Amino acid sequence: MRIFLLGLAAACLVASCGEKAIEEEPAEPSGPPPLTLVIHGGAGAQAPGRYTAEEEAAYEAKLNEALETGYGVLEAGGSALDAVVATIVVMEDSPLFNAGKGSVFTRDGKNELDASIMDGATRNAGAVAGVTNVKSPIKLAREVMENSEHVMFAREGAEEFAERRGLEMVPPHYFYTERRWKSFEEALEKEKTESETSLPHDHKYGTVGAVALDAQGNLAAGTSTGGMTLKRFGRVGDVPIIGAGTFADNQSCAVSSTGWGEYFIRLTIARDICAQVEYAGKSVEDAAHDVIHNRLENLGGDGGVIALGANGEYAMPFNSAGMFRGVKNANGVQMVAIYGDEADE
Repeated sequence: MRIFLLGLAAACLVASCGEKAIEEEPAEPSGPPPLTLVIHGGAGAQAPGRYTAEEEAAYEAKLNEALETGYGVLEAGGSALDAVVATIVVMEDSPLFNAGKGSVFTRDGKNELDASIMDGATRNAGAVAGVTNVKSPIKLAREVMENSEHVMFAREGAEEFAERRGLEMVPPHYFYTERRWKSFEEALEKEKTESETSLPHDHKYGTVGAVALDAQGNLAAGTSTGGMTLKRFGRVGDVPIIGAGTFADNQSCAVSSTGWGEYFIRLTIARDICAQVEYAGKSVEDAAHDVIHNRLENLGGDGGVIALGANGEYAMPFNSAGMFRGVKNANGVQMVAIYGDEADE
């Protein structure tokens, strides 16, 4: 009798487990993944009142231009990589953002640019650091990824590679803007009376980035920056570090970071978000929120990310006062925002 009861209990348990497994089996995709593009123009935007109405309008117009450009690539059947590059080039060419034309100045009064890109389908990646005369660092990062056996090139070597690949080269003064030079001079004055680590957050970060999901279900991520105001000794931040500033994997998500780079390197922010999605089964929103509002804040860092999953789920969390950001997708969502009190839906 005891054996019979144990056998009956075991049979019931197996049946119960089988029913549970059937209930939890994921539904088959109902169609192709929704074309999606998410962008950022850097964290750190202060509370409303920081910019004039005209300045806010200029930022919003450029963010929308970047969205329309990249999303147009996706609509035309282009790859996520193509969309990411096209989107970032728009922001690199604008003096509004700390990347390309609008890059900040180092302690020596120079512009040193970093960028990275990653293909979620192959997990191939490319990055460049400290370039001074390459007009579009994100294009160079893609060249490194697709036309070399390496992941990262730096400084003179990266520039030599750019010339060999036929990329557009510009004189260093191309990156000069009066606005950034004025900020550089103000930072120098502040440095005379305060320590380097006490510089305002605006001097510590500023970046542009994009993540995209194409019609083939492939993800890609890219990031580009002029770095930190008054940086010295060849400092390199998180942007060209794969796993910190940029990460993409079709099995989890695509992420582009913006914030105080040293913290993002130490926490491998971009990879950690995707790891939580892949290994812990978290949603993109939950994983990104945990990393930014728990891990990053607990260490004392600030900034934000844009994250995009293979199903089109996206998140744009930040713990700074604001973050230039935007999204457009096939479900009819299109928005841009600057401050922390604006709806992201």
